[in-house]
Parts: sequence; structure tokens; C-alpha cells
Amino acid sequence: MNNAPIGVFDSGLGGLTVWSELYRKMPEESLIYLGDGKNCPYGDQPREKVISYVDDAVRRLIDKGVKMIVIACNAATAVAIDYLRKTYPIPFIGLEPAVKPAALSSKSGVIGILATKATLEGRLFRETSQRYADRVRILAQVGEGFVELVEENREQSPEAEQIVGKLLRPMLEAGADRIVLGCTHYPFLARVMRQIIASRNVELIQPAEAVERQTEAVMRKFDLRAESGHLPTYEFCTCADEAYRQRLIAKSETAKQMIF
Repeated sequence: MNNAPIGVFDSGLGGLTVWSELYRKMPEESLIYLGDGKNCPYGDQPREKVISYVDDAVRRLIDKGVKMIVIACNAATAVAIDYLRKTYPIPFIGLEPAVKPAALSSKSGVIGILATKATLEGRLFRETSQRYADRVRILAQVGEGFVELVEENREQSPEAEQIVGKLLRPMLEAGADRIVLGCTHYPFLARVMRQIIASRNVELIQPAEAVERQTEAVMRKFDLRAESGHLPTYEFCTCADEAYRQRLIAKSETAKQMIF
């Protein structure tokens, strides 16, 4: 047993979609969420810079005494997860686009992947896509503007419908019946996506539930679960300013109420 907190890291607000799943499913676990905010988004930035940002964040979380870290950022996982696992002795949980469940469950044989440039160019996505390329047609698209919509709290704006629809509608018209949300910011746009999908038999696939299950499995393996009856604490920190930290706290309340 280990009552130390779990660290959760993202480039900004998006990882709160994962944080909220851990919060709901692991009520005895303390959580420290670090949302960079200062350098977000990561998706188009050079590899070396992203590794530097992630390394700084991980050091901060380790200094706070976390027992493991969930990298709740697809771009950071794609670029830095191998480096982190080689460098630090604690367990890391990473993310990758859920190509496998989408490919195995698709009825139409066409799946859409919405993700950042860094994720789509990463080794994990390339290898997984190649593994299922003979089973389904994969339509991969960078979610241009998606992260900015979430970071600026414009998920429900008319502009959000326009930006999301421009990328989502061609996938639907091509017959995609599974849409993989390959960035933790994107589930905050799920409501507008469902409005665009309307009556089509299309499923949105996002990573939070799978990440929570993997986190639970790793904690069991290494005996890291908190003691029964442990009273958890929740902390939010950032590389930006206090105003951004307050935004993290406010957004966490939104995330707790949403069904992604």
C-alpha cells in the first residue's frame, strides 16, 4: 500500500478529462494535476522542446512525492514516454490513439483519427496503424484549432461547430463509424461532435477509461494502491501563472460533471 499521490500531467486543460476519470473511479487516491499552460499546445512544437517541457514537469511532480505519473497528453507520450521510462525509476502511464478498439469494433471498415501532428507522426501511432491497416481504412486528421478552442473555453461557441465540422464531416461522409479522439483536449468538444454526428450510428472513442484501467493494473502490480479509507487530497499546479491555475481548478469541476 502507498498513500502518496498520483501525478497527472498535460500540456494544459485537456488532461482533466483523464483526471476526472481517476477522480471518479479511484476515490481513495490523492491526485496532483500539473497543467503546463505556459507552453501549450505541444502538437506542432519541435521534439527537443517538448521533451524539455515534459522533463521539467516530471521533475516537479517527483519533487512533490508522487508514486507514479500519468502522462495525460498524447503528444507528450508520443515524443517523450521512452525517454521518461529510461530516466526515472517510477511507473509512467502513457496515451496512444485508440486505433485497436476502433478497428476491432468498426462495422463499416472505416475509422477516423483526430489527433495532434506530434501524435500522428509518433512511433506508437505508426506501429498501431500499420497493424490494422489491412482490416480498416484509417482516416487520420490533425485537429487544427481544437486545443485552442478548449484552452479558451470556446467549446460551445458557433466557431467550435464550424472548426470541428470542417474536419469531422468529411470523415462521416467517407463512412467512418468510429471516431478516435487522439488528444485529451478533444473530449471537451464531444457535445458539438455529437450534434454534428446527429442520428448516424457513430461512436466517439476517447482514452480516459482505458487509462484508468491501466493505472489500476500498474498500481496492483507494484502494490501502489492507497490504503482502504484513505482520505485523498487534490492539488493543481502549472508552469503558467496563478490565473491559469485557477482555470485548471474551474475546469476540473466542469470535467467532473461531464460524461465524455
